[in-house]
Amino acid sequence: MTVRLGFLGAGLIGRYHADSLRACGADAVIAAVYDPDPERAGRFASAYGATVRPDEAAVLEDCDALYVCTWTAEHRRQVEAAAAAGKAVFCEKPLATGLADARAMVDAVQAAGVVNQVGLVLRSVPGFALLRRLLQDPAAGRLSTVIFRDDQELPVGGYYGSTWRADRTKAGAGTLLEHSIHDLDLLEWLCGPVATLSAHRDNLHGHEGIEDTVSVSFRFAGGGTGVLCSTWHDLPGRLSSRRFELFSERARFEAEGNAAEAVRWEYRAGEVHEANGAQEQRRQAVALGATPAGNADAAFVAAVAQGRPADPDFSVVLRAHELVDAVYRSADGGGAPIAV
Repeated sequence: MTVRLGFLGAGLIGRYHADSLRACGADAVIAAVYDPDPERAGRFASAYGATVRPDEAAVLEDCDALYVCTWTAEHRRQVEAAAAAGKAVFCEKPLATGLADARAMVDAVQAAGVVNQVGLVLRSVPGFALLRRLLQDPAAGRLSTVIFRDDQELPVGGYYGSTWRADRTKAGAGTLLEHSIHDLDLLEWLCGPVATLSAHRDNLHGHEGIEDTVSVSFRFAGGGTGVLCSTWHDLPGRLSSRRFELFSERARFEAEGNAAEAVRWEYRAGEVHEANGAQEQRRQAVALGATPAGNADAAFVAAVAQGRPADPDFSVVLRAHELVDAVYRSADGGGAPIAV
């Protein structure tokens, strides 16, 4: 079955998924696209062989599955329209600007019984799959502490080609919700559930309601502590970079790069093992018994074609939204601890 895909949103994220679909050779065609900017929609259509449609309803009519790649405040309405039409839907993260809307979206797709997937793409990164398997090895011992830094050039204009992330009515909030919801999900995927957290945030750029710096302290339910620092800065060309470092009782682990391009670990000082690049990381992960998820867009298309659940689905990201909500409540309360 060749899956007909429709795209709402023809900007940076829409192009990312379209390129991913092309690279992975998924049995799908991008049949239709709508964007409120006709020129942008036209460029997207020319690049990917799609037809520009006059509105969202026309895109839904022309597809089996919908990609929602618009600004966050539009997600709930568009996902609910897809669910009502019985269409499978892939929605970019975050699902919504707030926790209540995210819950409503989960309810909508579950009630409709449609295949649904969310863009938590870090779970499909081979380097993080390798790291997760290494952390599960009893030889490492119990978690001690994790330090996670995520920095990104302020995603307004320039490479990003849009200004909506500086508009609270469209984005909902700043670096934590828009970007580091990825990191919150990844922290629990790697380290287990968070029990309590405490947070502070700041706004250096002055966009109302759009924080550009967040620091969060965690205590994990299984023991151990952690810190996440997320920041938007003005370093031209430094688009997005992550550094993850974890100490357990008997080992140290680290991952560097936006998508864990380098993973290193050591059980004895100076004896450092490493895996660089997706191909080598996948090979080592498989050798240790892990199964990296692979291309997230290919997985979505396969789930739609086979009529089976996709992973990660909307219910998975709901937990990350709960953590986001707790972070903002703590920050608004002057860093008060929040149980999650």
